[in-house]
Amino acid sequence: MNPIADGLKQGVTTAERLHMADLRVPAATTRKEEAMLKQILLCTALVTMAMANPASSQQSPPNSAEAKRIEALVDKAAVLVEKQGKAVFPEMRKRGSEWYSGDVYVFAYDSSATVILQPAFPEREGQHMAGQKDKNGKLFHDEFINVVKTKGSGWVDYWWPKPGQTQPSQKWSYVKAVKIDGAPGLVGAGFYPE
Repeated sequence: MNPIADGLKQGVTTAERLHMADLRVPAATTRKEEAMLKQILLCTALVTMAMANPASSQQSPPNSAEAKRIEALVDKAAVLVEKQGKAVFPEMRKRGSEWYSGDVYVFAYDSSATVILQPAFPEREGQHMAGQKDKNGKLFHDEFINVVKTKGSGWVDYWWPKPGQTQPSQKWSYVKAVKIDGAPGLVGAGFYPE
């Protein structure tokens, strides 16, 4: 028996529900006090939910040799893109190259989240991806842009299909701010921890 839930069904006030739950709140609470109690309960519930889901706030991938390799690859790609701009993209599109091997490939976006390099999914090049969500509702393209604008570089986790597949898998991507032919953008690469 849950007196608070039962009170909700019967249409009683918050103060009455709390009183029924024996929280020692007087039933004769003013509307102002009742509104404050509702805010306190809501804040408590939100804090509890945030603490119960720490994985969604994780800021970096598992510490692994693969994560270190991805960071080094993106750093190297960033230097090359800063020097040569889009002229280096044909080399980065070649399967079996240092830039595109297996499930790992370098990608690039402009500052408005338009894809300008995506060797594993070339049909996405030229598409504006802001607002696109992964299977869990994460606006990961927007997060790429946010990370490079606020931190310069960093990790973003999301769900994305492996090359040649349609079902998404968890992926971690490292993104870094660059100038591409003088315009702000980013380069990145990622890996699937599974």
